[in-house]
Amino acid sequence: MMVEISVEAVKARAFEIPTDRPEADGTMSWNSTTLVLVEVAAGAKSGIGYTYSDHSIVALIMSKLASIVCGMNALAPETAWMAMQRAVRNLGREGLAANAISAVDTALYDLKARIWGVPLAQLLGSYRRNVPIYGSGGFTTYSDTELAEQLGKWVADAGCTNVKMKVGSEPDLDPHRVQVASRAIGERANLFVDANGAYSVKQALELADLFEPHRVKWFEEPVSSDDLAGLHAVRARAPAGMEVAAGEYAYTTDYVRTMLEASAVDVQQADITRCGGVTGFLQIASLCEAHHIDLSGHCAPALHLHAACAVSRLRHLEWFHDHVRIEHMLFDGAPKPRNGAIQPDLSVAGNGLIFKETDAERYAI
Repeated sequence: MMVEISVEAVKARAFEIPTDRPEADGTMSWNSTTLVLVEVAAGAKSGIGYTYSDHSIVALIMSKLASIVCGMNALAPETAWMAMQRAVRNLGREGLAANAISAVDTALYDLKARIWGVPLAQLLGSYRRNVPIYGSGGFTTYSDTELAEQLGKWVADAGCTNVKMKVGSEPDLDPHRVQVASRAIGERANLFVDANGAYSVKQALELADLFEPHRVKWFEEPVSSDDLAGLHAVRARAPAGMEVAAGEYAYTTDYVRTMLEASAVDVQQADITRCGGVTGFLQIASLCEAHHIDLSGHCAPALHLHAACAVSRLRHLEWFHDHVRIEHMLFDGAPKPRNGAIQPDLSVAGNGLIFKETDAERYAI
């Protein structure tokens, strides 16, 4: 006989946190980041999830999704996920709707684990006890000194063996910036670059050849992630030791399936705050397994951590400067790196995160 505990309440709030300094990548710039927090309650327990998005999805969650989720079985988050997917059919399943569903879904999984009194990693099943990370930031707004200091610190203090920088704002300057970064980390780590789709195919291939002597092992979104033929062309002709990665803007498993079938990437990316939460992330992991392609989690490391333990072909998680800073500001229990990896706390139930209400109050929208 299946146990049922009905979801009693859903609450969503938004918080806008200024960056510690101006940030930019190859195609946009920003000076703040918005976190949308979702809380769900059932059986005297509550769970939290979140996404990095626009504050407008608070209204979407409360007007469209909350009434669907309330009354559903808190121990069957997949059922709620399917109902939410159907509910946004006429709105479009991608973009803001997917972000909203992701926040609710991650909260429901946290709630389920807390009801059972087990860590989420234990509930989902684990292939590993800790998860490798790579340091990520190196924004195009940074001076050479700031770039070198940030990347060098991840290697020296966090033990990262891979670090990533942004490129693409000024392509003519990118070879110099890559050289600066390479010198800062020396032979202690590999260098990743992320163009956020800023280059054309020919630009990307020319720069790949210039980056290669500086041990650039990962070229993320050299062209737009919507240009699967372009990604495939870069992948086919890039230096042998340089992998092409993309997928952070995948909102559905259908998009990931298309990307994998196009042989567009060496490593598939997915973002649990965009791709449908834990449910969507694990579905994407299954696609990666079937295609013999590794999966890398994009940003939001604290939220990815437990689900990442349940992925067989996981490569690593992105230790993204902006999100790491926010997660440590607003959540007790946010993971801390050790020897280039983070590890879930198996002594506490759920995702291990507790929202700092008092600290977050001044950022509320």
